This record gives sequence, C-alpha cells and structure tokens, in this order.
Amino acid sequence: MPDEPKTLDPAARPAATAGDSPAPDRDRPAGTAPRDTEATTVTQATPTTPATPGTPAAPAVPVHRRFLVPVVLGLVLAALNLRPAITSLGALLEEVSEGLHMSGSVAGVLTSVPPLCFAVFGITAPRLARRFGPAAVVCAGMAAIFAGLVLRPLAGGTAAFLAASTLALMGIAVSNVLMPVIVKRYFPDRVGTMTGLYSMALALGTSVAAAATVPMTDALGGDWRLGLGVWAVLAALAVLPWLPLLRDHDGGRAGASRTDTGASRTGAGASRTDTGASHMGAGSPRMDTGAPRTEAKAPAQAAAPRVTRSRTAWALGAFFGLQATGAYITMGWMPQIFRDAGVPASTAGVLLAVTMVMGVPLAFVIPRLATRMKTQGPIVVALALCGLGGYTGLFLAPAAGAWVWAVLLGVSNCAFPLALTMIGLRSRTGAGVVRLSAFAQSVGYLISIPGPLLVGVLYQHSGGWGLPIALMGGLMVPQMIVGILAGRDRTVEDEC
Repeated sequence: MPDEPKTLDPAARPAATAGDSPAPDRDRPAGTAPRDTEATTVTQATPTTPATPGTPAAPAVPVHRRFLVPVVLGLVLAALNLRPAITSLGALLEEVSEGLHMSGSVAGVLTSVPPLCFAVFGITAPRLARRFGPAAVVCAGMAAIFAGLVLRPLAGGTAAFLAASTLALMGIAVSNVLMPVIVKRYFPDRVGTMTGLYSMALALGTSVAAAATVPMTDALGGDWRLGLGVWAVLAALAVLPWLPLLRDHDGGRAGASRTDTGASRTGAGASRTDTGASHMGAGSPRMDTGAPRTEAKAPAQAAAPRVTRSRTAWALGAFFGLQATGAYITMGWMPQIFRDAGVPASTAGVLLAVTMVMGVPLAFVIPRLATRMKTQGPIVVALALCGLGGYTGLFLAPAAGAWVWAVLLGVSNCAFPLALTMIGLRSRTGAGVVRLSAFAQSVGYLISIPGPLLVGVLYQHSGGWGLPIALMGGLMVPQMIVGILAGRDRTVEDEC
C-alpha cells in the first residue's frame, strides 16, 4: 500500500472526529514526551485574525441577562432625552427671547447651535469611548444633559443661557454618536430591532416635548423657566440605568470570563480552551511543532478602519447631513409656512406634531426592514419620493392639503433611523462602528448647519416661500443619490 502523502501545510490536515483516536506523534523529536491529547487541557490566549471579506463573522454572543434590563431601559430613556432640550426651547423661543432680551439675530442663531455642537463634540465620542467605555460615556452624557437643563433656567443673560445649552448639547452629541455603538455592542444580532426601538423613543421624545412644553408652562404659572427646567427630571431618570454598566467591559456577554493563566479576552470575551484541536478561527490553524507550549500574549486589537478613506463613509455622512438638513428646516420653519398660508397658529403647531409623531411607528419598522434587505437603496428612494411629494404640495397648495403634506414630510424625515441603521450595517467591528458613527454624524451635522439659515435668508429676500420650498425639494435629489451609494452591500473595512 503506498505511503500517505504528507504536507507541510497544517491547514490541510483533516480535523479529527469524535470517534477518531489521537494520531501518533510521527514528527515528535527524540527525547520529548508524547502529547496526551485527551488529558491535557491548556487555557491560553488565542490570537484572532482580522475579518476579511468573505470570512463569516463569529457568532454573536447574547447579552447577559443581568444587563438586559439596564441596557434596554437605558437606550429608551437616553433616546427620549436626545431632543427635548431643542424642541422645548423652540416652543418657548419667543418668551425666552423677550425674557433674556435677545436680538432677533441671536435668537435665529440658536436654531443652528444644535447641529454645530453635534458636529464639534460628536467627534470626541470615539476617543472617550475607547478610554472609558461606551456605556460610561453615555451615562456622562445624560448627566451633562441634566446639568444643562437645570442651569439653563437659572441663566440671567444670553451668554449664560448659551453656555448651559451648550453643556446639554454636548451630552446629546456624544450620546447621538454612541447609540449605534451600544446597539452593536450589546445586541449584535438585533441591530434593526434595537435601532428601531431607540429611534421610536427619540421620535416620541421630540414630538412630546414640542407639543407638551407650552401646556406645561401654562400649568406651572406661565413661567418659561419652569417650562424649560421641568425636562431635567426626565434627564435625571436617564442617568440611573447606565450606572450598573459603568464597570462592564465585556459588552454584557454571557459567559465572559477571565482566567488566572494569563489568557486575555478575545471576541466576546470568553476564554478559549485548547484541547489539541485547532481553535484559531477560519484559515488560521495552530501549527504544532511538538515544542513545549508557552503562553502567548494576545496581540493588540485590530486597528479600527480609517473611515476617511472609505467612499461609503463619505456617502453615509452626506446622506446623514442632507436628511438632518430637512429635519431641522421642518422643525424650524414648517409651522411658519402653514401660518403664512392662512392656517391658524394652533393648527400649525398640531401639524408639526403630526410630522414628528410619524417617526414613532416608522422608526421601529424601517430599521427592521432595512436589516432584512441586502441593500437599503429602495427605502432611500421611497422616503425621498415622499419628501418630494410633501414639498411639491407645500409649493402648490400649502393650506388645502396641509394634513397630507405633514404626513408625507413626516415619513420623509424617517431617513434618520435609516441612517442610524446603516451605520451599524456598514461596519463589521465595534471599533469600526464607533469611527463610522462619529464620522458620519460629525460630517452630517456640519453639512446641516447652513440649511435653516439659508431658508431664512431666501424667505426674507424673496418675500415668499416659493424659493425656499423649491430648495428644500431640490435637496431630496442628492439625498437620494448619496443614500443609494451608502446603502450598498459593503462595509468600510472593505474600502480602507
């Protein structure tokens, strides 16, 4: 019988099955003891190889039961607090301007402060998350929102009011960036569901703050300071669920453990046990030379991708910026458009609430749908067409079909949860999601800063809403194009 062919490639060795007996140590050097592959169990650091295109990802490890309630509750409460600091001020802007003796130009600048803060402070989130952990940074963000909302009503002048508002917006900025990271970290196999949950909570917080601030202010005696300060209570509640997570460095995975043999955490944090079989991951079998085993130090974690080199990252940043432009224009100017068309002021406020509340159910549905699709381009096109229809209606017959236009624009504004979902889908690693989230949101919010100001300038100089509405509708076209590019089935790691 001919000899069995030998190979120097350890990857070519067939894996032993359960019924196989240990293979003899043919190549064992003289004088060394034979391996006992059944009795010897060595726990050691297992180096991981960076994922490559086409390599299946490691199976997701579910979040530990004791972290489940704090993480879900923390996500919901954090999302509820990401917009009331902005929309509550918009509802009382006239009263605040009079109380603090703000000029019209200063009051107008306030509409562009939120995206500016989101762009400036959001870029710091990845470094903070690497040093302290995402959960700790979000907890600090909620505390900053609470402090800003408490201090803002106490301000005696414009400078102090802006400083307190900036503190709250700083907390919102870092939390904005890290929400997709928290979802990817704790729920890697439920990205669409959990993104939909916190996006729905964000939309609910936005609409409730816009609709309830004025009635609450009236119930509290008409003092705008109390009307703004009451939202600090909600921010204080949002701090509490994150406290149990401050020391969690394993992403809340079940079975994460540390050993006293020097093994380091890999993947989800579970230590691996070497029983003589190959556990090095696809394409990286352990080569056995028969030499005495020594504990290997885990290599440094694979570097996060340089997202500035990724065309997908730039497309996602542009898509985020254009959808944010439409959202801030809608929140800032849509009631005035309806009022100038003859719609009563109270009805115009309700129409804005209708637009905002459309995000509550759709923010839960769209992310789930997006994760089931190979590419998200069809959703991008559908939302953009709704926006085009809404702006066309505002241009041709703003009062006659006001409710229809409000609904269409509300659907179009659901590009926001879609953008957040695509951030989670366009990277394979947690580090990549952190970088991509910070990049896309910072670039996006920078793009959105001029939008509300430009609409105001066009309205003032043209004397009507025709030109501003045409601009808003025209922005739907590039939003559609970059959204299709961002929604392609690829990751930033493929392009970096």
